[in-house]
Amino acid sequence: MSTLLFSRLRKTYAATVAVDDVTFEVRPREVFGLLGPNGAGKTTLIRMLIDIIAPDSGEILLDGRPLGRAERDRIGYLPEERGLYRKEKVIDILAYFGMLKGLDRRTARASSLEWLERIGMPEVANRRADSLSKGMQQKVQIAGALLHDPQIVVMDEPFAGLDPLNTVLVKDLLRERRERGGLVILSTHQMPMVEELCDRVAMIDHGRLVLYGVLEEIRRRHGESIVLVGADADLEDLPVVARVEPQGALHRVILRDGARPRDLMALLLEKRIAIDHFEALRMPVEDIFVRTVRSRSATPAPPPPPVVAGAERRA
Repeated sequence: MSTLLFSRLRKTYAATVAVDDVTFEVRPREVFGLLGPNGAGKTTLIRMLIDIIAPDSGEILLDGRPLGRAERDRIGYLPEERGLYRKEKVIDILAYFGMLKGLDRRTARASSLEWLERIGMPEVANRRADSLSKGMQQKVQIAGALLHDPQIVVMDEPFAGLDPLNTVLVKDLLRERRERGGLVILSTHQMPMVEELCDRVAMIDHGRLVLYGVLEEIRRRHGESIVLVGADADLEDLPVVARVEPQGALHRVILRDGARPRDLMALLLEKRIAIDHFEALRMPVEDIFVRTVRSRSATPAPPPPPVVAGAERRA
């Protein structure tokens, strides 16, 4: 099975560094989350993958080899912006997408009809794209990204405009690609989807890789330990407790760095504090990412290097 490596990538636009020495890999049988705030560099990375732009340095390798035309034809890409030809029939648009990826006309049309069935929209085949709702257009684009059976799938905000039922459909499609051994990249701001679907993630901020790895491991390394406690006692005085926040009739207890829920439980038992409720909570990934971005924003930039006399002439 193939592995996709983004290696030492750098891309600048005039004086702006969009991607700065970024390295990570996407493995088969996983949904990989490519995350970060707006303007972080995610779209630039995707555009380098699909060969819209070239990196200034670094490379993207599939099984250790640069991607050629044949490999890029095996990429299915859903852009965040809708890209349907509004005046054309849905079946013609999908068949055209398939032919762009190397399918002959007959195969492309047959695959298009099959995918319209899969997304529950066979009746729209001969309708113009501009007659569809936003959610229906999104589903058509998703079908267009998948109908050529891609090896690499890149989905940028695939859940935009979808109702809950169709959100489940798209999640199932992503899981299906994962189970078939495909390389699946999900770029989204919807953190609940990241928590539900992603096995590993990379977070980009100001063009730099700031978090990378197995999602659960990132949660353990960067998240706070939080326990929901029901007890009639002043919990803030306990040495393992950083702070306590009321949550209805219970207390949301944030533990100090290095402390675990079992340490709090041991103290409560030692002090013979009656416990009505004790529930260890997982810190939301969204909170970890927000803290990471804010902490980086609060860190002053390093001073520029000193200017050596005559350096301009030597340059």
